[in-house]
Amino acid sequence: MTRVKRGLTSHQKHKKVLELAKGYRMTKSRLYKVANEAVLHAGEYAFAGRKHRKRQMRRLWITRINAALTPFEIKYSEFIHLLKIKNIQLDRKILALIAQDGPFFERLVKKIK
Repeated sequence: MTRVKRGLTSHQKHKKVLELAKGYRMTKSRLYKVANEAVLHAGEYAFAGRKHRKRQMRRLWITRINAALTPFEIKYSEFIHLLKIKNIQLDRKILALIAQDGPFFERLVKKIK
């Protein structure tokens, strides 16, 4: 069997990881082993962060809708329930955008009540 020299392949792999670890502190940006661990952890945090951002946005939309409902003396949960009863299918993102537009949101609330 012929001899396989892996210098080029491993060098490219190391270079790729070190490029991803650029900007990390201390040896995390210089040593392959440490950089590889740091890059793996960073990837996990980034994945979790994308899920977390979705949760945060939903919370923000709910807060905005609830704030817009306070002058009408109606609770958020009641509002959502009434929307479902009247078969008005608007998601929270759209409702939050509508809530910023005062008159239109007022008409929507009056239609539901």
